[in-house]
Amino acid sequence: MEWQPDEQGLQQVLQLLKDSQSPNTVTQRAVQQKLEQLNQFPDFNNYLIFVLTRLKTEDEPTRSLSGLILKNNVKLPTGQPFMGLFIINDHLKCVISFGAPGILITTIASKGELQTWPELLPQLCNLLNSEDYNTCEGSFGALQKICEDSSELLDSDALNRPLNIMIPKFLQFFKHCSPKIRSHAIACVNQFIIGRAQALMDHIDTFIESLFALAADEDSEVRKNVCRALVMLLEVRIDRLIPHMHSIIQYMLQRTQDPDENVALEACEFWLTLAEQPICKEMLSGHLMQLIPILVNGMKYSEIDIILLKGDVEEDEAVPDSDQDIKPRFHKSRTVTLQHEGGEDEEAEDIEEDDDDDDDTLSDWNLRKCSAAALDVLANVFRDELLPHLLPLLKGLLFHPDWVIKESGILVLGAIAEGCMQGMVPYLPELIPHLIQCLCDKKALVRSIACWTLSRYAHWVVSQPPDSYLKPLMTELLKRILDSNKRVQEAACSSLINNDTLCSHILVPYLSFILDTLVFAFGKYQHKNLLILYDAIGTLADSVGHHLNQPEYIQKLMPPLIAKWNELKDEDKDLFPLLECLSSVATALQSGFLPYCEPVYQRCVTLVQKTLAQAMMYNQHPDQYEAPDKDFMIVALDLLSGLAEGLGGHVEQLVARSNIMTLLFQCMQDTMPEVRQSSFALLGDLTKACFLHVKPCIAEFMPILGFNLNPEFISVCNNATWAIGEISMQMGAEMQPYVGLVLPHLVEIINRPNTPKTLLENTGTHTVLHAQNKSFSKEHLMGTASNLGECIYLRVCVCVCSHYDWQTGLRLSPGSGATAAAIH
Repeated sequence: MEWQPDEQGLQQVLQLLKDSQSPNTVTQRAVQQKLEQLNQFPDFNNYLIFVLTRLKTEDEPTRSLSGLILKNNVKLPTGQPFMGLFIINDHLKCVISFGAPGILITTIASKGELQTWPELLPQLCNLLNSEDYNTCEGSFGALQKICEDSSELLDSDALNRPLNIMIPKFLQFFKHCSPKIRSHAIACVNQFIIGRAQALMDHIDTFIESLFALAADEDSEVRKNVCRALVMLLEVRIDRLIPHMHSIIQYMLQRTQDPDENVALEACEFWLTLAEQPICKEMLSGHLMQLIPILVNGMKYSEIDIILLKGDVEEDEAVPDSDQDIKPRFHKSRTVTLQHEGGEDEEAEDIEEDDDDDDDTLSDWNLRKCSAAALDVLANVFRDELLPHLLPLLKGLLFHPDWVIKESGILVLGAIAEGCMQGMVPYLPELIPHLIQCLCDKKALVRSIACWTLSRYAHWVVSQPPDSYLKPLMTELLKRILDSNKRVQEAACSSLINNDTLCSHILVPYLSFILDTLVFAFGKYQHKNLLILYDAIGTLADSVGHHLNQPEYIQKLMPPLIAKWNELKDEDKDLFPLLECLSSVATALQSGFLPYCEPVYQRCVTLVQKTLAQAMMYNQHPDQYEAPDKDFMIVALDLLSGLAEGLGGHVEQLVARSNIMTLLFQCMQDTMPEVRQSSFALLGDLTKACFLHVKPCIAEFMPILGFNLNPEFISVCNNATWAIGEISMQMGAEMQPYVGLVLPHLVEIINRPNTPKTLLENTGTHTVLHAQNKSFSKEHLMGTASNLGECIYLRVCVCVCSHYDWQTGLRLSPGSGATAAAIH
C-alpha cells in the first residue's frame, strides 16, 4: 500500500519549510530546534519526499528546501538504510528534472545504497532517452556523480556489472547535439580508464574513435574531457594510441595553446605523462621545435596569477599574516641512520624536497606550474638535445624589459638546470652574474624566482673559486633574507635550507654573517616566515655541526631562540618547528648547549607527560575528552634525542632527576607508529649517553623492541633495530638472554625482498654486533637460518666481525676477497 501523509502533519511540515525561509534569527533558531526533533522520526523523510515529488502546486523554494533537508538527512551517520526509496523510485523523473534535488539521488548512492536500490541505474539510463532536455541532462549529471563516487562498485559482481550496459550507452551520447550532454558522456567514461574496466576495454577502439571525432569540438568542456581521456589512455593503453601518436601530438600542441586555460592545462598534462613513457624520445624528437616555445610561453604569470599573488605589492613586511597564509605543519619523526653516530646523514629515502614550487601562494595546479614541470621532465629525457630549441628563446627572455617575460625566462632556466646542466656550463659564467643581479630587481616576483633558480645551479657555483660567484651570491642572498617583501624573504630562506650544496662545510666561512642575518630576521619576520626561519636555523645547524659551537655564535643565536621558547605556550603549534630547530641546534652545539639544557629538558618531559595523560583520559572517556595532538609528544621526544646526542654524558644528571624512563616505556607502546619511532630513537641516544639509567629497564624494553621489528612500519623497525644494536654494544655477553626475542626478526628483515637500504644496513650491522659481543653462539645464529642464503649471509657477518674463519681457523683481513665473493 502506498504511503500517505497525515494531513495535519503535512501542514506542519509545510509551515516549517516556509518559516525556515524567514530572515528572522529567532525564527531560524526555532526552526532548527524543530528540525532536530522531527529528524528523530523516520516518517519525517517521507513527508519531505512527498513535498518534493507530489506537491507541484507549492512554490519552488519550499520544494527545493525539502530536497536539501533530505540530502542532509541522508548524510547523517545513522547506519540505517534510507527510508523512502520506493517513493523516490516512483517519482525519479520528477526529482531529476527538479534540478538541485537530483543531488539527493547521488548522495543516497554515495552512502552505499546502490545495492539496496537496484532500480536506480536502469531507470537513470532509461531517462537518458527522454526527449525532455532537463530530464536527460539531470540524469546524466546524476550518473556522472555516481560514476565518480562508485567506479569500482559499478565494475563488480555485486551489482551484476552494470557497466556492460552503461559504457555502450554512454558512447552513443558522444554525438548528442547538446555540448553539455556530450561532456557528461565523456566524463562518465573517463572514470573507468585508469581502473581498466573490462567493459571499457571491450569497446576501447570505439571509444578512441569517438574521442578523435570530438577533437575539434567547439565546446571547451568537451575539449577538456577529450584531453583528459587521451592523457589517461596514454598511461594505461598506449598500445592503442601509438599508431595515431603523431596526430595526437599535433592535437595536443594546439590544445596546450587553447584560449581556455582549463583545456590548456589538461593538454599540458599530456607532456608530463608522455615523458614517463619509453617511447617519449622517439615520438617527440621531431616535435620539440614546436613544443618548447609553447611550454615556455605557458610559464608566464597570467593576469589573474599576478592579482592573486599581489604582484603589484612590493613592500609588505609589516603586514601581519592571516591564518589562511600559514599551511598546516606536520612533524616528521626522527629516523636514525648509521651516520647518526657522527658523520653526515646521507639518508635520502625519507626526505622529500620540494625544490620546484616557485609560487606557493598559487596552491592550485595551474598552467604555469604544469608547463614548468613538463619542461623539467623533458630536460631529463632529452638532456642537452633540448638546448638548440631553447637557447635562442632564453636570451630574449632573460633580458626582456617586461618583467613578466623576464621572470618566466628565469623560471625556464631553473627548470632545465637538472637535465641540461652539462650543456649549460659554458653559458653559466655569464648567466650566474645576471641572476645574482636579478636578486636586486625592483619587482619582488623576479627577486623570488631568482633565489630559486640560483639554488638549482649551486653545485656549479661552489665548484668555482669562491670570490668569483659564491661570495657575491651569499652577499645578495643574505640581503634578500631581509627583503622588504615577504615572498622574497621566504624564497631566500628556502634557497638556503633546501639546497644540499649550500648547506655544507662551504657555509662555515660565512657563518658569522649568516647568523647575524638570521638573528636580525627574528625581529623582522611575520608569523609564516618566522616558522621558515626556524627551519633555516635548524638546517644550518645540521650542516655546519660542531663549527657552530663557538662562544661568539652561541651568544648570537641562543638568546632569540630561548626568548621565542619562553613566549610560546605548551598548546601552541608553533612549538613544532621551534622544537625541531632546537633539536638540531642542541646536537650541533654539544656542550655549548649546557647553559640552556635544563629548562628545555624539563619542558620536553612535561610535554610528553601531559600528552600521555590526555591520551589516557581520552581512551577511558572518549565522550568526555578530546584526543590529544601527539605531535607535541613526538617533537618533544625528538628534542630529547637531540639533547642526549649533543650533550652526551652531560645529560645523565637530567635523566637522573626525571621520570623519563617511565614515560619512555609508555611511549614505546603507543598505538601511533610515529610516537614509537621517536621513542626508539631516544632510547638509542640515551643508551649511548647514559646507559646506567637504561640498563635497569632492559628486561622490560627488549620484548617491546622485538615486537616492533616489523618491516611493515619501516621507520619504526629501523629505529628499533638501531636501538637494539646500541644496547647490544653496551650489554656485551649479558645480551644473550634476549637474543631469541630479536634474532629471528633480524634474519627475516635481511632476507625480505626490497628492504630499504638504511634498514638493511642497520639490521646487518647490528646482527654483527650481537656476534661480536658474543651475545649468541655460532649454533644459535645458524639455527635461525632457514635456507642456504641466510646461512651464507650470517656466516659472513660473523666472519667480518671477528675476522675469523670458523672452519679453517685462519684470520681473514677485512678486505678479503673471499668475504667480498660471499657477500655478492
